[in-house]
Amino acid sequence: MEVKTAAKRKTGTINIGELELESGTVLPEVELAYERVGFSDAPAILVCHALTGSQHAVGDQDSPGYWAEMIKPGGFIDSDRYQVLSFNVLGGCNGSTGPLSIEPETGKAYQAKFPFITVRDMVLAQHQALEKLGITHLAAVIGGSLGGMQVLEWGVMFPNKMDRLIPLAVTPYLTDYAIAFNNIARLAILHDPNWNNGNYAEGSIPESGLSLARMVGMITYRSGDLFNERFSRKQRAPAGNFHDEIAYEVESYLDYQGKKLTKRFDANSYLYLLKAMDTHDIGRERGGWKKAASRIKAPVTALGYSGDLLFPPATLEELVDELKQDGKEASYRLIDTSFGHDGFLVEFEKWGGIIKSKLESSS
Repeated sequence: MEVKTAAKRKTGTINIGELELESGTVLPEVELAYERVGFSDAPAILVCHALTGSQHAVGDQDSPGYWAEMIKPGGFIDSDRYQVLSFNVLGGCNGSTGPLSIEPETGKAYQAKFPFITVRDMVLAQHQALEKLGITHLAAVIGGSLGGMQVLEWGVMFPNKMDRLIPLAVTPYLTDYAIAFNNIARLAILHDPNWNNGNYAEGSIPESGLSLARMVGMITYRSGDLFNERFSRKQRAPAGNFHDEIAYEVESYLDYQGKKLTKRFDANSYLYLLKAMDTHDIGRERGGWKKAASRIKAPVTALGYSGDLLFPPATLEELVDELKQDGKEASYRLIDTSFGHDGFLVEFEKWGGIIKSKLESSS
């Protein structure tokens, strides 16, 4: 009997060559950074990350990934049974081609000269990267938020390429309410004195604007109940500013989260990915989202999270109902959580078993 060694984790970048974007612009020498965990001969699962995520879904002991508790030997996504791949999205800032990349013609970073991208461009790049890796079929495509947008586009663009789609905390189109918050975040960066039309120096980034943009996001990612329960109007030592005689823990938390992001994320990438999210609509130029959904062939397992302000769970359920009416295999579960939109990043014991059972039923 063959005895397998422990599943290995590999990281790197893969060059997919030229990529023609939806806009018609051709990006030369496109690279995608990736993480690959598991045995190379096992069925492949593609995990798509959210806005400020990266290819490191699993990570390592020193720096665990955002889904390290989901993806592991014997886990909800069993890395002894599947190989799990994740790419840093096109336009990202963790090794994939994006605003920080060097433009071949100029030898300088693209920065604000980087072309506009869409979720469909991200998916097309991933598809080409998987082909370069020799992977022609996927056991599942899974992800939440921006990752969920990619999952849905995978189902529409390449309906025969996977056995199951698992979109989490997402809707078939981004709501105007979510676009409004994205606009506030965008303006925070654009109005930063260091913005310089996107051509900021490495030592003079729009830190204040990006930090504020992150604070706006953090308020929408969690529910009001969670904020109220966690902080309970607890006060902290005032900073000594004239307007800060009374200060609260929630203010300190948001300030910390904002500054933390500026240490690991590029402001230009943040803007490009926000705009890509704004344009998310599987029905755009396809006759509406219901007609676009009819292209989906793979069974769909959709999870919504209670209190999600940005991606109303009822709208995801409506997508599942539409798929069912069209004769497709689809299921929906609402996960009760006080974490709101961020529910897909925590409390795995509440919903990980659903994914595990669906994966097993597809194999």
